[in-house]
Amino acid sequence: MASTNMVLFTDLDGTLLDRDTYSSAIVIPSLKQLQSARVPVIFCSAKTRAEQEVHRQELGIKDPFIVENGGAIFIPQGYFPFPFDYQKRKGDFLVVELGMPYGEIRQQLCRIREEGQFHFKGFGDMSVEEVMAITGLDMEAARRAKEREYEETIDFGDRMDEIERALHAIRLRGLNCTHGGRFYGVMGANDKGIAVNILKGLFRKKLGQFESMGIGDSVNDVPMLSVVDVPMLVQKADGIWEDIEIDRLQKVQGVGPAGWARAIKEIVRGLETKEVSS
Repeated sequence: MASTNMVLFTDLDGTLLDRDTYSSAIVIPSLKQLQSARVPVIFCSAKTRAEQEVHRQELGIKDPFIVENGGAIFIPQGYFPFPFDYQKRKGDFLVVELGMPYGEIRQQLCRIREEGQFHFKGFGDMSVEEVMAITGLDMEAARRAKEREYEETIDFGDRMDEIERALHAIRLRGLNCTHGGRFYGVMGANDKGIAVNILKGLFRKKLGQFESMGIGDSVNDVPMLSVVDVPMLVQKADGIWEDIEIDRLQKVQGVGPAGWARAIKEIVRGLETKEVSS
């Protein structure tokens, strides 16, 4: 298949990865088709750098990736053949930092919890074993989930009555909140859409005109889906789509990675049609 000017941005949990098992096995054939067409696949997730690097290695992806709900963009050195602004080098990556440092977020949350007498807990308050218990992750994966740099993940447990009051207090401190379906993320002024737009600008300089596509499953994907040309939404575990309104939104049949694979099948079919017509 010929190369094409297309870039895919994708969420991970509940989208490319099964929300419960974290398996990506079902998407591998579809992913290989994208890679054959040289379509960049950009992870855009709440997951940490440490978590995403494992999935990138397993799936053979070498493109940039967006961590912790837009907290930073990690770009392999030499990926873009021109200079661009970035804040630091980390290993083989140039890092565009957009979020508040994790330590500052933790300090703010500790004050909020004390002043409001809330009971929420962040991953920074939990042991590896506690993170394993509430996520279903194995020990190594739970350790990677705790290696946070730009966002805190918080859990309200069974204190559902505290959520709205606590989120209001968090926002009053100038922090942003997002809900990924299981936990709440607390961050600075960053979001997935800001990071996607920065990468779109870099890809436009590299590729010229191109079509951006995005696949997600939940509310925290709205900033990403709102800024791509073709936004796609897969079904959640209960078989319904998240209730969100976005122009041109395509609702794809299939829960999580099954929907992801179906969406890619449609994308590849469109690429093949364009190739034949040209």
